[in-house]
Amino acid sequence: MRDFVEVRDLCKHYPVARGSLLKAVDGISFSIRRGEVLGLVGESGCGKSTVGRLLLRLMPPTSGSVHFDGVDITALPGDEMRRMRRRMQIVFQDPHSSLNPRMTVGETLIFPMKVQHLHRGEEQARAVDLLSRVGLNRSAMNRYPHEFSGGQLQRIGIARALAVEPDFIVADEPVSSLDVSIQSQVLNLFKDLQEDLQLTILFISHNLSVVEFLCDRVAVLYMGKLVEVASAKALFRDCQHPYTQSLLAAILLPDPAIERSKPPLALRGEISTPIDPPPGCQFYARCPYSMDVCQHNDPPIVRLDAEHEVACWLHAGEAKVPATPSRS
Repeated sequence: MRDFVEVRDLCKHYPVARGSLLKAVDGISFSIRRGEVLGLVGESGCGKSTVGRLLLRLMPPTSGSVHFDGVDITALPGDEMRRMRRRMQIVFQDPHSSLNPRMTVGETLIFPMKVQHLHRGEEQARAVDLLSRVGLNRSAMNRYPHEFSGGQLQRIGIARALAVEPDFIVADEPVSSLDVSIQSQVLNLFKDLQEDLQLTILFISHNLSVVEFLCDRVAVLYMGKLVEVASAKALFRDCQHPYTQSLLAAILLPDPAIERSKPPLALRGEISTPIDPPPGCQFYARCPYSMDVCQHNDPPIVRLDAEHEVACWLHAGEAKVPATPSRS
């Protein structure tokens, strides 16, 4: 699979008081291959949703570029960008606030087709087909969003994203607001749609179990910077960045005996501020393996193999991450 979305040195900085900058996204580079699902993970506030919106140019970047199928969309004029939007869509986190309460479901699905001049004269039939594809029936066409459950609303949101036949979808935490029993249904729907339609998906989540189930590769974001990118199998079998290790260690296992046998990975210190962040590795103050070089210099991105990259001084030379960290 060739690269379908290429992100190079992407930054989004916000000016705040007294000339300071809040660095929400700070010089990240990665790619998404055609037909794959890339998971973007990290704790709340690390910049995941900002990345998703930058990839769709829902907001302008401070610097850097986003190439979509070979075209730099950060440089496209308005008319060309509107035409390009047919090929890229988003599924939002909260289905209750992302649907217009004054429009019926049928109107919600037909409106983007009219904007993009698709399926003229057949919009109604196309909308019914979309509802069927996401597990809803024709009776939903004349109903309003408040008449549906959260899981049904998210299905409608997915149907709306599919209405213009996109190639690329950003799914921004699409199951985090749903009950656990409904999450599995929506995840299975995503998996089926991706296989049937050969969609390319950026799946944003803080739930690593969800990412392991759905994604082909995983990118880990911390304080606006990418710290590790690997295939899902490699990441969950042998992650190399201490932050990724701490995320995996936080996953609760259903077997109490196995859960008690897990080695502890205690993080120390406080999360540093994204406003004028200090030099060096942003994870330095919390890392159980931190060294002097980490405090003053940005870690290099080291390619461990064809599918695995990590930004950590532990891998810049001969040093390796020990199996069990020392406790502070």
